[in-house]
This record gives sequence, C-alpha cells and structure tokens, in this order.
Amino acid sequence: MSNIDNTTIKEEKETRAVFISYIEINDYIKNSNQEVSKSNIRKIISNIRSLNLNTIILQVRAASDSIYNSKIFPKSLYLVNNETDSYYDVLAYFIKEAHKYNVKVIAWINPYRVRTTSNISNITEHNPAYQYLNTDTLYINNGIYYNPSKDEVTDLIVSGVEEVLEYEVDGILFDDYFYPNTIIDEKDYQEYLKNNDYVNPENYRLEVINNMIKKVYKKCKEKNIPFGISPDGNIDNNYSSHYADVKTWLKSDEYIDFIMPQIYYGFYNSSRDYLNTLKEWENYIINKNIDLYVALAFYKVGQYDKYARDGSNEWLVNDDIIMREVLLSRNSKNYKGFSLFRYNHIFNEDSFTNNTVKEIENLKKIIK
Repeated sequence: MSNIDNTTIKEEKETRAVFISYIEINDYIKNSNQEVSKSNIRKIISNIRSLNLNTIILQVRAASDSIYNSKIFPKSLYLVNNETDSYYDVLAYFIKEAHKYNVKVIAWINPYRVRTTSNISNITEHNPAYQYLNTDTLYINNGIYYNPSKDEVTDLIVSGVEEVLEYEVDGILFDDYFYPNTIIDEKDYQEYLKNNDYVNPENYRLEVINNMIKKVYKKCKEKNIPFGISPDGNIDNNYSSHYADVKTWLKSDEYIDFIMPQIYYGFYNSSRDYLNTLKEWENYIINKNIDLYVALAFYKVGQYDKYARDGSNEWLVNDDIIMREVLLSRNSKNYKGFSLFRYNHIFNEDSFTNNTVKEIENLKKIIK
C-alpha cells in the first residue's frame, strides 16, 4: 500500500459504475405519479455524472419480474403494487436519459430468484413461476427460487435475456445468486446418474450453471453485447455455495466477456483482505480477452465490519479506503474499471455515516 500513486486517469479509459438495485427502484421510481418517477431518474443520472461516474448497473430483474415491457415477466412489485398493474418502460427511459450524457446502462439480472420470502400469494398467472407452483421446478423455503437443473428454467432465463437484448443496453450482468441450496436439485441429480457416468453432486451443479451461462453468452454474442458476472469475492464460496465455476469461465472464451468480483473487503480484513483477493482474481484470468472490473463495498463506509476480525474497525477509522482500492486495482492486468455498491450509500444522505462525505471527496481526487 505504500506505493499508491495519487494520480488520475482519463474517464474514457475506465468504467466507473454504480449499482442501482431493486431497493433504489422501490425508493425513487415506484410512484403513481410517473412524472415524479421520471424526474427522479433524471436526478439519479445527474448525481452519477456529478461524481464523474459513467455507468449504471441497473437491476432490471430482481425476482422473476421486469422493469421493462416484457412478454414473459410481469412488472416488478418494486415498481407496482400488483403483478397485473401496468407501468411505463423504466429501462427504456433510463437508457434514453443516460445515453444523453454518455452514461452506459448495464442490465443486471438475478436469474433464479422468484421471491425473497416464501409467500406465494402475490404470484399471479402473469408470472412464469405460477405454472410451476406445487412442482419441483420451484423451490420454496426461506424464499422462492427456480430450480437450476430444469431445462425449462434455463430456457426461461435465456428467453428473458433475449428480451433485454432488444434494448440498447451496454451490457448484461448476472449477480452471484445461483444455487440457493443443495436440496433443490436432488431428484434431477438422481435422474442424471441413471443415464450418465458418475459425477459428484458438486460437479453436477457446476455443469448445470455452466450450461446456462454458455447459452446466455451465445445470445449476447449474437447481438455483440458484453456479458459478465459479478460473483462472490471469495473464490472458495463460488464452489462450495453458489456453484459458479469461475475458474473455468476465466480460462475459456465460451462463457463471459468480463468478471466483476465482489471484493467487499478492507485492507486489514484478517479473514480475507482486499489486496490478496484482488491478486487471486487477477491470477485466475487466463483468457486475456476477459476484462476485470472490481465491485467495491461503499455500503461499508463508516460501518463496523463484523466478519473482518482484526480489521473490523477499519471502515470506521479510515475515510479513503475506496480511493485506495481503486488506485491499487488500476495496476492489475485486465483491469477496466470499478463499480460501487450501491447508489443509496453514495447519494442518499439518510444512508450517510460520519465518513461518507470524506470518502466521496477522496474518491473524487482520482476520478476527475
């Protein structure tokens, strides 16, 4: 860390993104008065440009839904009160307004989640999940999820991506939520073993996700739109929990164009520190055509980091961590930019901590 050079680089050479999640969509865009909603979108874009950021990662599907005009998914309940309600095309409006100011829009999709709770009462016949209620294509336990091992689920995800690709998006991004648990696919795994050579359950799940990712990537290539994934920053977790085969993706040319690991750690996190985790990801990128973007934990600014052990107070006593992480990341091979999680923690004063303003001021020094 002693070699940090407090220099700037030209904006056009670096992606500077911010995540806009379903939480922000609910907070600013869900509004019966559509003019107020659209005004809030324009304000979001203005705020992003004021900080010299140039890319929005917009959650267009958080839970078997859409914030655009879809023939497959109902409007998001983070936009409307009922799945049968109509609303304007939020994705189209975001793209139109953002592109006026040379701000890119990457469409962020959660592929398998249907609900964050186990309540099925608001899943209507307009939702593709409805036809799978009371079947093993849906898993209901502490949330509702599509079963990744079902071919019809993979087809649904691919079709949903094809719809989004009809818009002038600047990329497609999947987040780190793949397998919700190790129970969801038990029946399909046993059926697989009846007709194929033995593989252990872990490798079976890795291949299930690989198959889906490969199909999505192919559709994105047909439209020449970059496709990437934002996996867990802890590479081990991707294999033990999410079944995201990141090592295979990073050495192949069949899965992704970019990787955006969630390196949500400080420098003194004794469980997993930022610098060594960054190096680990860098070393796994064997295919040099795959770009590296780092997702950074702005939500931790000024907060106690309870899992960091010796570094648990780091975000409380420092106000330049994000700046230093960007500077160090710029030295990495394949580095193309960063993304901050998430919008409210940067621009909503109700979410500010004692360190927020100073952290933003420090970041500004290197992204002029």
